[in-house]
Amino acid sequence: MHTGSGTEHSEEHSAWYARMAAVGDEQGRFERLGPDHAALFIEQAPTLLVTFESADTIRNTRMDQMPLAATLVDEAGWSQLTLMAEGETWFRDPAVYAFFDRLVDEAFFEDFDRVVFYGADMGGYAAAAFSVAAPGATVIALAPQATLDPRVCEWDDRFFAYRRLNFSDRYGYAPDMIDAAERAYILYDPQNPLDAMHAALFTRANAVKLRCRHFGATLETDLLNMGVLTELIDAACEGQMSPRVFHQLLRARRDYLPYLRHLLVHLERSERPYLAALLCRSAIKRTSRPRFRKRLEELKAMLAEEGHALPPEPAPEPAEVE
Repeated sequence: MHTGSGTEHSEEHSAWYARMAAVGDEQGRFERLGPDHAALFIEQAPTLLVTFESADTIRNTRMDQMPLAATLVDEAGWSQLTLMAEGETWFRDPAVYAFFDRLVDEAFFEDFDRVVFYGADMGGYAAAAFSVAAPGATVIALAPQATLDPRVCEWDDRFFAYRRLNFSDRYGYAPDMIDAAERAYILYDPQNPLDAMHAALFTRANAVKLRCRHFGATLETDLLNMGVLTELIDAACEGQMSPRVFHQLLRARRDYLPYLRHLLVHLERSERPYLAALLCRSAIKRTSRPRFRKRLEELKAMLAEEGHALPPEPAPEPAEVE
């Protein structure tokens, strides 16, 4: 790789790109890919994590202003290749295609024992689409779009302004591009109809659908805050990723306050006060927030008026006597 010139950015952006270039010079390589994209490669272990991220998100939401990949591989020390986009480009850029073509020509991915592609939303699309460059890779895509081509998904009106992007040329239709992957794990909330419809398009023999109910549009943030995302990436990089591992890790949601809140709202909107009360009773044991205790009392009173009551709580197990 080499460092390109790029276009004029604000002083803040220029300083940040200069920092990325310095990191690349010290630990690997950095390259500008036209005006809207860049690539940072940090070489460490013979396992490679390839991520697709928004440059604005890195600059504005990460305290160290380093790619999420740096956090995901912090302790394990995997090598990392981060593709960064200025704006909502879906990485649909001939400069990005040429970059991956060059990596294939250089047999870049063959230097690694295992390769994992990761991304969320727009980055999830790109992780699936460009995984074709590394046959045998593992893909983890959170709420990915299959394409924005209106001939395929005119039902998705969230990205109407980006339908001008070309999804019909190279690396275009993400579900086709995962054919060479060993496994492609598609994580999504089935209660988000548009995300679920995109996920349905990833129907291939090597695609594994992993449902994440009651997380909505904040799936990546929630998995990261629960500590689940790092463990998922570790499992994939160690060749141990599976639906069973995923579901075991997702049990952490039972102690995660935003998830409990979303689930309570869902149960109450569904007019299921009995289950909502059981949820509040369970949540009281896991969190000190008074909201659940107050709501439990309200729900118990409501159920009592209807002639219903919650079952008695199981007695705590006696302490062992030494």
